[in-house]
Amino acid sequence: MRLHTAGTQVPDTLPATPAVSRGYAWLVFALSFGLLLSDYMSRQVLNAVFPLLKAEWLVSDAELGTLSGVVALMVGVLTFPLSLLADRWGRVRILVLSAAAWSLATLGCAIAASYGQMLLGRFMVGVGEAAYGSVGIAVVLSVFPIGVRATLSGAFIAGGSFGSVLGVSIGGAIAQEFGWRWAFGAMGFFGLALAAVYGLVITEKRLGSASTRRNRSTPGERAPIRAQLPRLFSSLSVVCAYIGSGLQMFIAMALLAWMPSFLNRYYDMTPGEAGLGAGVFALIGGIGMVLGGIVADRLSRKVAARKWVVAIACSLGSLVLLMAGFHLPTGPLQLVLIGAGTLVAAGTAGPAAAMVANLTPAAIAATAFATLTLANSLLGLAPGPAVTGMLADSMGLLGALRVIPLVALVTSVVFTIGMFSYERDLRRLGLLPGTAPTTSEARA
Repeated sequence: MRLHTAGTQVPDTLPATPAVSRGYAWLVFALSFGLLLSDYMSRQVLNAVFPLLKAEWLVSDAELGTLSGVVALMVGVLTFPLSLLADRWGRVRILVLSAAAWSLATLGCAIAASYGQMLLGRFMVGVGEAAYGSVGIAVVLSVFPIGVRATLSGAFIAGGSFGSVLGVSIGGAIAQEFGWRWAFGAMGFFGLALAAVYGLVITEKRLGSASTRRNRSTPGERAPIRAQLPRLFSSLSVVCAYIGSGLQMFIAMALLAWMPSFLNRYYDMTPGEAGLGAGVFALIGGIGMVLGGIVADRLSRKVAARKWVVAIACSLGSLVLLMAGFHLPTGPLQLVLIGAGTLVAAGTAGPAAAMVANLTPAAIAATAFATLTLANSLLGLAPGPAVTGMLADSMGLLGALRVIPLVALVTSVVFTIGMFSYERDLRRLGLLPGTAPTTSEARA
């Protein structure tokens, strides 16, 4: 099959001209990004107060782990249904309600009098946070031109890394100075304030006008949402985007989870020093998400399929750099190569999210990103740290970290298949100039 020749641009599912002013679009991004920071700060502040909770309530490590895991569990279970509800009922409404829910739940954690009450609070934090990532990115992309989708997607997803670092560092500082309850309280009040501002400034009416105008311009966009759901999986290339993103997230999450232990065991760092060092690597990963999106958008201005090329290059780059880094003896050069590998390993997030947006209808954008989130969770966030731990039990942590980057080989193959299927899928879906959806796609 022939790929795009130079100068041929593949249009996306939405018109290139946004329906809102540039200033308002950036305001939407800023407030949405701020809420994403609040999301992860509320989620990760718990890790900063583990020692204090353990000393006060005499709980086990397993019980502490459950307080953290219950949030991820609820996010995984509820992301899809709540995102679908947002597409049907209104994305801004769901975002504001979600932010209010996780903020109030975090305040509930601040006044918890027992482990059971804390567990209930964390359960509700997970319920509130379940749909924010997928719905938030759908709102952001709806008000910007298609030429910056990968950049915005990478930047938005990177907010999770930045928020995690802020939650642990700020939460730890507040807990040390004022006690662990104030750490939860500060995160809760911050989230409530942002939710109030968001609800006042970002309105469904202004975002709705953008969606309405775009839907009238896009083939097949007038169909009811339920009828469009099959298009979440109607092309090989979008399925490759889901799978490739999830597999690459496997590597990124394995590094994030085990970097503190790696620095502690092989560099003789104290737990505090190792945590700080791991935070630096987490920030590097977040920066990689942003840079990957920027490069993808720059290179794909004339040839949209180059987003796939960027994703493939990042995947293979992470394989080479991480394999080389973990095979070197301990020292500055090893850390530099691991840092470079972490940077490019996360660079696929923006291009993959942009491909999902390009290949799915705007009317179910939040649901499409919920599907991407689910793939990232099932293929990356959940198994990455766990599989690395199982391998470490049998071959040591360093041996496990030398094996994990091999997943990038499979990722690059999946992204390559998606690239070679991309033009054919766009033509079949009627998204190329002068084409219309096939009969089956038109009916969907």
